[in-house]
Amino acid sequence: MPLTIGADVSVDEVIDREIAHWAERLEAVLPDRPDIIVLPEAADRPDSTGFRTDRQHEYYVHRGMRVRDYFSSRAAENGCYIAYSSGLIDDDGKRNATQIIDRSGAIVGEYVKNHPTVPENEEIGLEYGTGPTVFNLDFGRVGAAICFDLNFEELRAQYAQAKPELIIFSSEYHGSLMQNYWAYSLRAYVAACIRPPAPSAIISPLGETLKESTNYFPHVTQRINLDFAVAHLDGNWEKLAAARKKYGPEVGVHDPGRLGSVLITSESSDFSAADIVKEFDIELLDDFLNRCRRHRAGKLAETAA
Repeated sequence: MPLTIGADVSVDEVIDREIAHWAERLEAVLPDRPDIIVLPEAADRPDSTGFRTDRQHEYYVHRGMRVRDYFSSRAAENGCYIAYSSGLIDDDGKRNATQIIDRSGAIVGEYVKNHPTVPENEEIGLEYGTGPTVFNLDFGRVGAAICFDLNFEELRAQYAQAKPELIIFSSEYHGSLMQNYWAYSLRAYVAACIRPPAPSAIISPLGETLKESTNYFPHVTQRINLDFAVAHLDGNWEKLAAARKKYGPEVGVHDPGRLGSVLITSESSDFSAADIVKEFDIELLDDFLNRCRRHRAGKLAETAA
């Protein structure tokens, strides 16, 4: 929950209060020992009319990287990643960005919002990002998006080519079904951190919402398995059954219902989901759809000839 701070308060006091606020919020999730903590868009922007307009620039310039440095210290202290999403003003320009802080407190890199709104660019001066960013972290491939980005098919299509396993989405805008669509269409998990009162959520590569924050708890944590594959059921029924028969609970096959696709996971340290796919010749969803496209194109070509 953002702080409400009057325009007459000193910027140093605002910074101190923001750090104290986030110290309290981190304590709510750290007991779950997360590998990555995702913060909402403009996480440390004070929520008051004064600071959001005439003093916002003053705050960001004076703050510098003090709040980020606090998150870096907490990441190092707890051995986790933190996705710090905020307004940044430095030698690289003025931008809305998500910076990834690693387990040692170092900055891995940043994603710059590709699609700030027209007023954000024209009136505030936020620069445009120039494409997707994928971070190869020690637990998997992670992409990022911010707020209005979720509306743009060209960015989603670029991420489809990059094949992240997890998308972190920091936002004020919730996105509704677009969160679930991005997850399913990218065959990736989505960790969506939204400013309250809208809920934050963890969404599976099948587009299922696994867990949401509530009106009582404005945070959400969920353990996910990034050793997964997505397959359509057509042509795979017997193969999936054979895998389950051989490996039992070491192979997960989750059916969300009504979709026709399932999530295959390895629950073993001895083999991966890719190993299972190869051993049982399971056709993945994208391979299945592409085969259908090729078959249709061939038949239409025969008809035209």
